[in-house]
Amino acid sequence: MTAVQEKQDLYFERFAALAEERETREPAWLRDIRRAAMDRFGELGFPTTKNEEWRFTNVAPIARASFAPARAWSARARDLRASARYPSVGEPWIGTCRVVAFINGHLAVEASQPGTGPDGVRAMSLAAAFSNGSGPSVEAHLARHASYRDHSFVALNTALFEDGAFIHVQPNAVVEQPIALLFVTVGDAEPTMTHPRNLILVGAGAQARLIEFHIGFSRPDLQSAVPYFTNAVTELVAGEGAIVDYTRIQQETDHGYHVGIVQTEQGRSSSVTTHSIALGARLDREEVRAVLNGEGAEALLHGLYVIGGHQHVDNHTLIDHAKPHCASREVYKGVLDGHAAGVFNGKIAVRKDAQKTDSKQSNKNLLLSEDATINTKPQLEIFADDVKCTHGATIGQIDPEAVFYLRSRGIGLEDARNLLIQAFANDVLDRIKFEPLRTGLRKTLAARLGQARVNAAETEGEGGLSSLEEVG
Repeated sequence: MTAVQEKQDLYFERFAALAEERETREPAWLRDIRRAAMDRFGELGFPTTKNEEWRFTNVAPIARASFAPARAWSARARDLRASARYPSVGEPWIGTCRVVAFINGHLAVEASQPGTGPDGVRAMSLAAAFSNGSGPSVEAHLARHASYRDHSFVALNTALFEDGAFIHVQPNAVVEQPIALLFVTVGDAEPTMTHPRNLILVGAGAQARLIEFHIGFSRPDLQSAVPYFTNAVTELVAGEGAIVDYTRIQQETDHGYHVGIVQTEQGRSSSVTTHSIALGARLDREEVRAVLNGEGAEALLHGLYVIGGHQHVDNHTLIDHAKPHCASREVYKGVLDGHAAGVFNGKIAVRKDAQKTDSKQSNKNLLLSEDATINTKPQLEIFADDVKCTHGATIGQIDPEAVFYLRSRGIGLEDARNLLIQAFANDVLDRIKFEPLRTGLRKTLAARLGQARVNAAETEGEGGLSSLEEVG
């Protein structure tokens, strides 16, 4: 028996223990889905680099580790958010949102505003949704969109998730206040894991803005960092004519492993915009899968990954044009420094009957060091003959003529480089319409570039801008 097989057995042991606990508190239909998902995980196992979809991302560090379920952290949520040591958790933009917060996968009641609001929103933990009358809606959609049949990590999440957020926006509701799903991981003395599961239902004609924020750090009393693993799945269903703006931010520590999947299902004439921002984690896999399942639907996918040191971020996207007269636009940008490695694999699929499809895709990457690498693969898979589809990818370095121009105006070398990097990234950040969040992300980017400038000064003489070390 290999080491990986032994580790997989630990997941089955955990599942067996949870199954016994859930016998009386979960509906039979969910227990059946969980068993099927666990069996499927046993068949699939963890993906390897022999799998084309995982060719450039080696998940062996996850597969070989012994992750235990994360325990509830004893600190009060309000103390955590107010901590000066972890200012990102207390970002000003969070205070302007309606928050559903989790620490180590457990609902942080003091930091959350669950229940039904006057704006037509029901926001609560997924566990609570089974007991307050939302069960039929959950049963109709949970695990019906993000398929565990062909994805190991979705199968593992489906089998093991304990909680997450359930958001239900009523038809024709216009939700002015953004809804934030906050997931905080506090590293423990041993490797730990969480499997957040979110279900978001936006009714016909409704409008809503949502933010999913993942951040992690080590327990304050620990002397050394210990790995942890977050495996998150979000299913988002937009009804006919719904307008949804969804931002997902990943800001884990440099000893965190993160897999995040967002699956959207769109009805007729709906519009869903997703922003995927990846700033942290040692190893990160970000997936956005959009199914345009109604005529006239529109999907806008925006992504930004800013990494350095030895970070690895893999972005996989799929836009599935299932119905005619749909449009999609995709813009992903990456900034890579140090020994960082990035992957972008974006597929646009147009089904046979999806005539009059209009789709454009772009991936642009900026490499700041000779050791940074990027593998980019834009794809078109078209089975209809009356479509307009384009895609493209670029990889480059900072334009020396642009640097020279700025320096000739009295701007220092590092400041000139940072201005150009920020301008490159702002093309994606400017698409975020929620101004407090947009401002907060710009400040985070500036802080990372400032840290890089400090590192460069410390290594002066080695040549070039030093790596964007993980500062999360």
